[in-house]
Amino acid sequence: MLKRWLLSILLNAVALIVVDQLFANFFLEGFGTALLASLILSILNVVIKPLLILLTLPITVITLGLFLFIINAITLMITQGFLGGSFVIDGFGVAVLAAIILSLLNLLLNRLIRDTIDLNR
Repeated sequence: MLKRWLLSILLNAVALIVVDQLFANFFLEGFGTALLASLILSILNVVIKPLLILLTLPITVITLGLFLFIINAITLMITQGFLGGSFVIDGFGVAVLAAIILSLLNLLLNRLIRDTIDLNR
């Protein structure tokens, strides 16, 4: 389980670097910052995200789950607050776009890695 969590943090850091390259208004100082941001995001996803989902459940249901991207953007903005100048997102709109791209990249990377691991067994 620890291996899976560490792999998830590593893959999320790679996805953050990709998003950094895609958007001019999304800045990461380096891969170390991406790893730290990924670690903070994983902690926020365990601690704060369930509370936000519970509080916004009616709007999440009405939007058929699309409001979850807004919640992911909020967790990105909170992470930015923890890291200060080494992780900067210029605007909430960029955070929402980054959350969408991060979700898609994490899905693809996790499937690719899982398929690769399954082939090696």
